[in-house]
Amino acid sequence: MEYLPVEVIGNILSRLGAARDVVIASSTCQKWREAWRNHLHTLMFNSNDWPVYHELTRSRLEIIVTQTIFQTNGLHCLSIIMDDVDEFSAAPVIAWLMYTRETLRQLHYNVRTTPNINILEKCGRQRLEVLALAHNTITGVEPSYQKFPCLRSLSLSYVSISALDLSLFLTACPKVEVLSLVSIDIVMSDPQATMELTSNSLKDIYVEALSLDKIILEADSLEKLHLKDCTLEVFELVSKGSLSHLKIDDVSVIHLDIGESAEDLEIVDVSNFTIMWSKFHHMIAKSSKLKRLRLWGVVFDDEDEAVDIETISACFPQLSHLSLSYELRETTLHYGSQDSFQLENVVVLELGWMVIGDLFSHWVAGLLERCPHLRKLVIYGVVSETKTHEECHTLANFTSFIVRLMRKYLHVDVQFEYE
Repeated sequence: MEYLPVEVIGNILSRLGAARDVVIASSTCQKWREAWRNHLHTLMFNSNDWPVYHELTRSRLEIIVTQTIFQTNGLHCLSIIMDDVDEFSAAPVIAWLMYTRETLRQLHYNVRTTPNINILEKCGRQRLEVLALAHNTITGVEPSYQKFPCLRSLSLSYVSISALDLSLFLTACPKVEVLSLVSIDIVMSDPQATMELTSNSLKDIYVEALSLDKIILEADSLEKLHLKDCTLEVFELVSKGSLSHLKIDDVSVIHLDIGESAEDLEIVDVSNFTIMWSKFHHMIAKSSKLKRLRLWGVVFDDEDEAVDIETISACFPQLSHLSLSYELRETTLHYGSQDSFQLENVVVLELGWMVIGDLFSHWVAGLLERCPHLRKLVIYGVVSETKTHEECHTLANFTSFIVRLMRKYLHVDVQFEYE
């Protein structure tokens, strides 16, 4: 170990991450202390890493963080995540940011500050590439001054910000590629809660637990859109058609429009969502490159509607993974005339039941016939802890049915996932 260059030791300490572990390891010898002071590039304070953090007073914790940071030179990544600390004083936080701002590339900060400080003002015009803020308030964004010329990833969680300031913030990040918005409090001056975001560089956006009337997103380079636990009236995507991955999970939206972005879609994953099949199909019908389609726990707006398997076969010839779980009705089993269509390229089929019974068994059998090159079948189901005799009998019949059925498909790997 004595022959290791201090730069290598600095990399070793940086991989430890947790500040306490770094301090302990750096006390090994003078050479390791030098590596800590001059070649450490990653430092993390996380209340889950050390139980003693929970026992320290706020002032004592501020002193420890300050002393640790000020003994380093050239930090690239600073992470301060103290979930059990109510708030930090503004003065030490400003000192940490000012001390590290010229070399910092990543900042993860999840602590409330009193009084609130403008973190954007302290970090702007520097070389920051990743910024993750939580439990803070952002006001008065000035994109002409608070520029983030190198920022590529932005994450805001439990942050209070106006729709205008969020739009201006995005404008101040000309290279941002990844945007995550989780449980943010959008302050609206207009009773019509509309948020308009524009970015030419954005490739990946994740939005969770957001309630708004309308979101308009203009992102010509967007490749992945993920909405989760959101309540929206209107969501509009304006893009030149680079979207390849669309994921919607437990979202309530009256009007969803992805415009001309559907042509390059390769993955569509929709779960716990109420859909009108005709409108939804029309939205993704041009996705001839689609390879993965997942409709899980979906509810149809019209009781007479169902997923049209024949239409899926015709519109998505490259489809290789198909996952379906929704309430079955007799109309679901009408696949069209014999041998009228095949899901030629589907190699993985995942099916889940809402209610197990003969209808589900026949549905599985019908889909298997349509997948001549299937390699893997996964069946998902929910089995209650307190089962009646009738439920046990139904499950036993289904198991026997599958055993008999799969004798025809010995080349298919069958798996069962029960909750």
